Formats: sequence, structure tokens, C-alpha cells
Amino acid sequence: MTRPSMQETFARFRPGVQLGSSGWLTVSQQMIDRFGDATLDHDPMHVDPDWAAAGPFGRTVAFGFLTMSLLTRLFIHDVLGADSSRHDAHDGHYLNYGFDRLRLIAPVPSGSRIRAHFEVLEVRPDDGQRTIVKFGVHVECDQADRPVLVAEWLACWVPPVAA
Repeated sequence: MTRPSMQETFARFRPGVQLGSSGWLTVSQQMIDRFGDATLDHDPMHVDPDWAAAGPFGRTVAFGFLTMSLLTRLFIHDVLGADSSRHDAHDGHYLNYGFDRLRLIAPVPSGSRIRAHFEVLEVRPDDGQRTIVKFGVHVECDQADRPVLVAEWLACWVPPVAA
């Protein structure tokens, strides 16, 4: 069975549709350390377990921007089932368009697991012939009693360029 293209997937988005939940993903200390290396941010709250043990959370926690960056994995790959290969550029392009609202509500402790839940809030065309979709997102953590992230995330479908 072939998966629908991203263009076909975007065409089916309608406000109010619950898109589903991702699988659980473990946020390991190695993942946190690698994110700190990639962003040149070695804040001990995130990358130094000895320092963090005496800190406000009793152990290291994920960078908020790491939690945000995992949304693509949790949505595109887990919920929509897309793989990492690029489709034919003549079919159009899916782009991250940013956020209308985002809050980091609770920390994600190292070694904990997160999963995200997605729904379509709004679908609208813009002046550039693109389709803008606003997704409602909330991320839960197996070691938190409330969501760790809530957001209104925007994505954009750019149609194929006419030849």
C-alpha cells in the first residue's frame, strides 16, 4: 500500500480533525548533550548531571528548543507516517511556517518519554497560492502531571511551480 503524498495529505486537512498521537519517544541525556553541542549551548541545567542534581529539577532536563524541534519527528514521521526521503520537487513542498502561540509549561527530565497529540485548527490560503494549516499541539511527558508544551503550529503547503 502506498502512502499518500504530502500534497494529498494537506488537501484532506479540515478544521476540527483530530490527527492522532505520536508514539512515545525517549529524551535521553545523549540526545540532550548532542543538542547542546549543535546549538553551542552547554548550560549545566541540561548537560551536567552533577550540577543539575543540586539544581531546581534534581537532574538534567531537555532544552525547551529541543522539545520544540522534536515536533517534526513526532508529527511528520510518527503521525503522518512520512519517511525522510524527499518527494519529487514538482509535487510541491511542505514547509514549517512557525508558531502563532507556544508555551513550555513543564520540564522534560532526561530519560523521560514524550508523545504529542495533533489536531487541525484552521486551514486557509494565503496571497502566494499556498495553503497554511494551523495545528493544535500538546506534548505530554510520562514524568509530568500536565502538558510540557502546548502550541499553535503553522505549516505551509507550497504548490508545484508551473513549468
